[in-house]
Amino acid sequence: MKNISFLKRQLPYRFYNITLTLIVMNVGLFLINILIPRSMAYLALTPYLVIRQGAFWQVVTYMFVHGGTFHILFNMLALFLFGTQIERKLGSTEFLIYYLCTGIGAGLFTLVFNWYTGLALIPVVGASGAIYGLLLAYATLFPDSRLFIFGMFPLKAPVAVLLFAGIALFSQISGSRSGIAHLTHLAGLVFGFIYFLVRLGINPFNVFFRR
Repeated sequence: MKNISFLKRQLPYRFYNITLTLIVMNVGLFLINILIPRSMAYLALTPYLVIRQGAFWQVVTYMFVHGGTFHILFNMLALFLFGTQIERKLGSTEFLIYYLCTGIGAGLFTLVFNWYTGLALIPVVGASGAIYGLLLAYATLFPDSRLFIFGMFPLKAPVAVLLFAGIALFSQISGSRSGIAHLTHLAGLVFGFIYFLVRLGINPFNVFFRR
């Protein structure tokens, strides 16, 4: 009998619309943060609080809270557009594991990076790390689909991924002070890449450059 690695063990395919559940959770917490503003400090990822005061839950909760209406609208629209299709392709359980791995992975990277670069007191919020992971997954699973950048410029999904990665990297290197955690976005892409490579046995680069 062929030995199957635990990391590559196939999960039974089930669909229970976890994408909608994630959206409801994000919107619900957004409303709670509006009604109880102090709750944001409890849920956001602040490296000092995680390391010095043991607020380890923030590595998970940061990805369910957002800093403003535009922030949550953009992320939830992306979660709906990409998440529904990826979930139907992979199954709900696999999709949820992937979403959490990319989001938590991006959070852990941000925690370490910000701690060692003097940003330990700056809170980080938003699902963007996981959303960038979804963008990579969508481009890998549906490489021939096209995305309309700014609603006008059609690009194949793999090209769009490389474009967004390049923009995030350039913004980080150029020292953009937009308040956006560009490295968190890039970390979401990296952890998504690792997940596909290790867990699913798919190299996204081979898919992107297959022609």
